[in-house]
Amino acid sequence: MGLLGGKTAIITGAASPRGLGKATAMLFAEHGARVAILDLGAAAAEAAAADLPGQGHIGLACDVTDRVACKVASQAVLEAFGQVDILVNNAGITQPLKFMEIEPANYDAVLDVNLRGTLYMSQALLPHMRGRKSGSIVNMSSVSAQRGGGIFGGPHYSAAKAGILGLTKAMAREYAPDGVRSNAICPGFIATDITAGKLTDEMRAQVLAGIPMGRAGEASDVAGCALFLASDLSAYCTGTEVDVNGGSLIH
Repeated sequence: MGLLGGKTAIITGAASPRGLGKATAMLFAEHGARVAILDLGAAAAEAAAADLPGQGHIGLACDVTDRVACKVASQAVLEAFGQVDILVNNAGITQPLKFMEIEPANYDAVLDVNLRGTLYMSQALLPHMRGRKSGSIVNMSSVSAQRGGGIFGGPHYSAAKAGILGLTKAMAREYAPDGVRSNAICPGFIATDITAGKLTDEMRAQVLAGIPMGRAGEASDVAGCALFLASDLSAYCTGTEVDVNGGSLIH
């Protein structure tokens, strides 16, 4: 059956073929979950869902910065699946800007997708999870939130991902009595489409020099952690932040 047999999951921003969301969706499906992939484009989300092992997965269009869209998509998944056990708030964008380069539009875009999107999707599903006295919410933060950038995203990205840590812990505290868990993952330098081709060899060497394990992470490294937090293996974990960074934040 796998660790998620009989469970259902929503994963946002999971249509990108080499992204963290898609890797997580694949692993969840392999472990028996029925998965709903949400992304900006319906066609891309449906194609990603069709790519997953097992039966009954769905793909839906959803702009996580639109609160109504989050409610509508969540309702559609509930109608299709009957229940939602797991929410992975993976949708995010990054911009490699310096502090003084951040314009209002940059701030709005990065904060809205990463932080506001996490809030809206969680708000859309918490009443359902609370009503069932069961649920696991996994939020995607970043090592850049903990160390103040220094890998790829700009300061506004660090701020958004740090905001996710605060939101995760506050949500965990408020909903723990209702059996709903909320945890965050902080990936370090992961080889995905977001970072592909954006780093010079020199930058890459510098990043790898700061990682004790000496390699970039893979999307599957993050997916494995998400599986642990989504499953009953982590039944007594809530409000945690799990580092997936090859040791780059040992202190």
